[in-house]
Amino acid sequence: MADLIDYLQFVLAPQALNGLSLGVAVVLMALGLTIIFGLLDVINMAHGEFYAMGAFLALTLAGLGVGFWALLVLVPLLMLPIGWLAERWLIARVFHSRDRHILTLLLTFGLGMILEDLLKLVYGPNTLRPENPIEGGTEILGMFLPNYRLFLIGFGLALIAAVWLVVFRTGLGAMVRAAAFDKDMASSLGVPVRRVYAGTFAFGVALAGLSGVLLAPIYSVFPTMGRDFILMAFTVVIVGGMGSIQGAVVAGLLLTQVQALSSLYISPVWSDPLVFGIMVLVLMVRPQGLFGRLGHA
Repeated sequence: MADLIDYLQFVLAPQALNGLSLGVAVVLMALGLTIIFGLLDVINMAHGEFYAMGAFLALTLAGLGVGFWALLVLVPLLMLPIGWLAERWLIARVFHSRDRHILTLLLTFGLGMILEDLLKLVYGPNTLRPENPIEGGTEILGMFLPNYRLFLIGFGLALIAAVWLVVFRTGLGAMVRAAAFDKDMASSLGVPVRRVYAGTFAFGVALAGLSGVLLAPIYSVFPTMGRDFILMAFTVVIVGGMGSIQGAVVAGLLLTQVQALSSLYISPVWSDPLVFGIMVLVLMVRPQGLFGRLGHA
């Protein structure tokens, strides 16, 4: 019995905590993706590069003396106009095209490649490691847990709850959901649909930038860092249901726990195939994913 308790306390629990911190990070990435898809029906292939931009912006501003707590506010605010302009200059131009799904996918894919190369030109290809803003650790139930990961879990869960409250419990969120459900009806009721679209895309980009700020101290900063998370974020969005906030949260926390705990029993190289296998299984049973879309929620 004592061995079982030790195993739970010193092996399973720390691994589950690592999975939770990774899960919160992936959910933050997936939230922006799923909100943009749920409203605009656009698969934003540049989302990972916006995440990298947020991390590099944080690194630059920190070098100028801006503190970590200010970065949590400043970087998303700086990413908002970038997202707004990307929607206005690129997405909006092909939004009413008959082939807009493939056109927007190709546009954002090309945009992502440009952004990645720009980051390489400006910052170089090397990996940069920001300082940990919250040093030390805390002992909980005999486990020594890094303070920054505890902060990431708490802050991330609070942010996810705040996004959910805005979308489902405010007038602004009602306008967003109405525009997602039926843009013509929403427009006839006075909802500024085009501005809602641009604002929502910008909000998704700002979330990606904020994720970059939060994850930079753990995973370092490099121009291709978006690729590491974007594949998992897309998997989460697909399993949860394209456009579902609840689905992104449930799928993100579930899949990262599977990834973290499975690495205790099988080689880590099999963790990703296991996660993608779950995605395939879910799509075979429920092609629409676990939950409905934003406009149908």
